[in-house]
Amino acid sequence: MKKEIDILENEILENYPEVLDILLLDHTTHQNIFWATDNYEHLGEAYCFKAQISPELITGKYGDLIMPRVQKDKILQQSRVKNMAEVFTPSWICNAQNNVIDNAWFERKNIFNKEIPDKKKWKTNREKIEFPKSKTWKDYVNDKRLEISCGEAPYITSRYDTTTGNFIEIENRIGLLDRKLRVINENIDNSDEWLKATHSAYKTTYAYEWQGDSLLLARESMLFTFIENYKHKFGKEPLLKSIQEIAYIISWNVWQMDGLKSVVPFTCGEIKTKSVNLFGEEETDNSFCKGCLNNNMFEHNGIYCIVMDWSNKDLKGKKLRFIDLIENKKSINGRK
Repeated sequence: MKKEIDILENEILENYPEVLDILLLDHTTHQNIFWATDNYEHLGEAYCFKAQISPELITGKYGDLIMPRVQKDKILQQSRVKNMAEVFTPSWICNAQNNVIDNAWFERKNIFNKEIPDKKKWKTNREKIEFPKSKTWKDYVNDKRLEISCGEAPYITSRYDTTTGNFIEIENRIGLLDRKLRVINENIDNSDEWLKATHSAYKTTYAYEWQGDSLLLARESMLFTFIENYKHKFGKEPLLKSIQEIAYIISWNVWQMDGLKSVVPFTCGEIKTKSVNLFGEEETDNSFCKGCLNNNMFEHNGIYCIVMDWSNKDLKGKKLRFIDLIENKKSINGRK
């Protein structure tokens, strides 16, 4: 596998049948994720803001259409910053912030690496990770993590630095998922057990993103992180079935959402209802989204996003509205 940061959709289509279809799924709408950006509308109606992304739109002669932000031209980068507040964080900062999480979880510092802030890098700890007496490596793998407004998901997997484009070797990666996979690599040598533990790592790692192209890049990075780690550990690529299963988990756990509303982007709106009054006259009542009017995320009339609770140990789980998880937590906190 080439050490290139851009994952080509043509290669996915050719080498991993059905995987691109899975990565484009939106489980809330039962359709595909949509562009949610005007950057591609010059290519035609199928590339407009609300159009779904289908494999034929990003393969063939358009196989290099979707690319990491660092490879986009400067004008387009500036446009996305202005219109969508798209700003990507350097890997050394992602590492520092992820370290804060692990410092609290392990109750000590410098677990996976030691930061070198003045040089904007880190030195990887090569020793096997040791766990507190009250916790195990399985506890770490199963600990739920979420990256909000993830973009290309640099906090989850650091295959490359999103600001420089430099490829990062597996042993030096610092993402939330990268760390879980390192722990698995250090504690399991059997491939079946490794796959089982890796399923758990992916099922407990979540992210959401507004723009369809960035969302696909995040999903692809997580998929290739799996392939690269398996190859690093066992010297060969995983079976297609295993790749498809991981892609399916990713398609649930990394979803398209307006993070301020917890709904599918641009699904809130005016609802027109017609009725007949006492005089037999037809009347039209216009009802606007209360959530948008009142800035209340629990009152939107848009399509609230669905996520999967993977409590079961197989590929089945319980479907939940993401907003309900927020509301439940709010209720719990309110009782304290």
